[in-house]
Amino acid sequence: MVTAELLAELKAILPDVKVLTEDSNVTVYPHTEEEIAQIVKYCNEHTKTISIIGGGTKSGEGTLVETVDIRLSLAEYTGIVEHTVGDMTVTVKSGTRYTELQEYLAKHHQKVALDPSWPEFATIGGVIAANDSGPKRLGYGTARDCVIGLRTIYPNGKVIRSGGRVVKNVAGYDMNKLFIGSMGTLGVISEVTLKLRPLQKCESLLLVSFPSGNLDEVRVFATKLLDSMMEPIALELFNPALAAKLLNENAYTLAISLEDVESSVRYQEEFIKRLIPEHSNLTILDEDKAISFWKQVYTAGPKGGQRGSDIPSEKIAALKIGVVNLNILEVTRECQLISDSYSVKAEAHGGLGTGICQIVLRGSRDDVEQSIRQLREFAVKLGGYAIVKHLPDSLNGKVDVWGEKPSYFPLLEGIKVKMDPNRIMNPKRYIGGI
Repeated sequence: MVTAELLAELKAILPDVKVLTEDSNVTVYPHTEEEIAQIVKYCNEHTKTISIIGGGTKSGEGTLVETVDIRLSLAEYTGIVEHTVGDMTVTVKSGTRYTELQEYLAKHHQKVALDPSWPEFATIGGVIAANDSGPKRLGYGTARDCVIGLRTIYPNGKVIRSGGRVVKNVAGYDMNKLFIGSMGTLGVISEVTLKLRPLQKCESLLLVSFPSGNLDEVRVFATKLLDSMMEPIALELFNPALAAKLLNENAYTLAISLEDVESSVRYQEEFIKRLIPEHSNLTILDEDKAISFWKQVYTAGPKGGQRGSDIPSEKIAALKIGVVNLNILEVTRECQLISDSYSVKAEAHGGLGTGICQIVLRGSRDDVEQSIRQLREFAVKLGGYAIVKHLPDSLNGKVDVWGEKPSYFPLLEGIKVKMDPNRIMNPKRYIGGI
């Protein structure tokens, strides 16, 4: 069907919904859950593919198809549905931006314990659908740890509710986990209920740099800290390239985030001071500077809507690598070797308590492609995985963003076929082209 006919049909069934043609794409802007359900049901009945868009920060993730029939934007589907201050829970529409929610909750001295990338643009629905989290997942956990309920619109237009709006739910299979991280391939998340945490009374950031470049020193120090009674919210290692960019410190640098009442934070600071190796350098940032630093970290990688690069000859890719926690040291060392071997700048940071490493590669197309393959092979040898979160246009479709299909892929495919038999939802965005 040509765009004009599609526009006419959409406006006929949704006369009050904004429908625009943007860059040859039809984009629909619903305001209610009922309108979203009508759009999805229409697409399912007419076998029209849908791309779900929130703030656009995840639009570079997963295998990208050339075109879809309809882009479903949740930019105007926003707001707080219910906030129970005493129970420390909040229910929010999925198009609500993460920062807006945090600003609202801060008035009640509460927060969502997540730290996604590009928080000013990211929406709650996008964060949950991608299971996004940052360096503070060591203390906060992931989206799966804070979501207690969802409302999801199936491809046939039916709305289902999983979990609930209270922290204690009936035991059984947690249906929330089916949708968290599914990249919007099973349905449209319309509402999210989250458990909250109180705002911290005090926050500080300890930066320990290792000018010698001896990663064995980092390993010994990190092991002692992880084995102690201390409770850092983040224990993130930055390679020299990224440390130079963020801190003007061309050395491996360990960022230790502390959040608690002030007496606890100060006690942990003193404990860590006694642990640091003799030839390392320590800098302690107060709360304001710590917040500013983490904002830089969250925006260090490409934002999904940004394609290519401002420099025509340079291509940018972003990877997420998961390994056993201290193997992050080996991954960051491999990034340094890649930078020395190819015309590539590798900026990497990874959690020594979580095993999750984020890497941005900048260089020529061929060198970026070869670097991706080498890092994936290296991660697999360590028993881990490598996911490509962002690719330059010239490499889209030429690099398998998810890697080899896992042994449980038939289970994933069976769920997809059962729930979305016409394969209209975010086509090919998930593992194995689901």
